[in-house]
Amino acid sequence: MALSLEGRVAVVFGVANKRSIAWSIAQGLHEAGAKLAVTYQNERMELEAKDLILSLPGAEAFQCDVSDDAAIGRLFADLKARYGKLHVLVHSVAYAPAEELKGDFIDTSREGFRVAHDVSVYSLIALSRAAAPLMEDGGSIITMTYFGAEKVVPHYNVMAVAKAALECTVRYLAYDLGKKKIRVNAISAGPIKTLAARGISGLGDMMKTHAERAPLGRNVEVSEVGGTGVFLASDASSGITGEVIYVDCGYNIMGF
Repeated sequence: MALSLEGRVAVVFGVANKRSIAWSIAQGLHEAGAKLAVTYQNERMELEAKDLILSLPGAEAFQCDVSDDAAIGRLFADLKARYGKLHVLVHSVAYAPAEELKGDFIDTSREGFRVAHDVSVYSLIALSRAAAPLMEDGGSIITMTYFGAEKVVPHYNVMAVAKAALECTVRYLAYDLGKKKIRVNAISAGPIKTLAARGISGLGDMMKTHAERAPLGRNVEVSEVGGTGVFLASDASSGITGEVIYVDCGYNIMGF
C-alpha cells in the first residue's frame, strides 16, 4: 500500500531545529503529499524554526505554546479557518527542567514533576481534544516516547515517569477517539542527538551502549523515525491504534 497523503492536512508540534524528530517527520509528511502546518513554541525559537518550516514549499508556520490553553484554542481556530479539516497531528513535545535530569530521581521537585507532566503529557490530551472536531474523516495522532518509560535509564528521572504517563494516555485516547475513526499511537525512538536529548546527563554513554547492544549494531537515524511517522499517518497503518512502535534498532528486545 502506498504511503500517499495527498489531500490531507497535518499539523506538527515540536520543531526546534533541523535535528528535531518533529522536523524529520514533517519532511516525510511533506514528501508524501500532505499539506503542512508546523508550530514553534515562542518568539525566541521563531527565527530558526520559521525559516526551516517555510523551506518546505506550501508549509505554513504557526506559533503555539502547548502549555497555554488559550494559545491552543487560537491555533485550532486558525487551522479550521485555513484548512477546514485536519487528518494528522504529530505531538513531538517534551520538557523537564534541566536540573531534574542530572541528580537522583528521589530528589525530583514537586514543581519539576508538575512541569514535566504538564508539558510532556497533558499537552497531548489538550491538543487531541482540540483536533478531534476537525478530524471529520478520521485521523491519526502520533506522539514520541522512549524506552525509559519501561526500564530505568539513569538520569532520565522524571521524564521517564512522564513518558510512562504519556504511553498510558495514548491508550486511553485511542479508546476514546476510536469511535471517531481517529487512531492514536506512540513512536519509541532510540537515543538521538536532538536539542532536547542534549539536556540529559550521560547521553554519550547511552548512545554508545545502545549501539553496542542493539541487534542492528548501531543507533537509529532520525530519518528512520520520520519514516515511521509517515507510516502511522497513512492508510498503511489503518488497523493500528493505542500502540507503542519501537524504532530503536531492536535495543528494546534485549535482556542483556
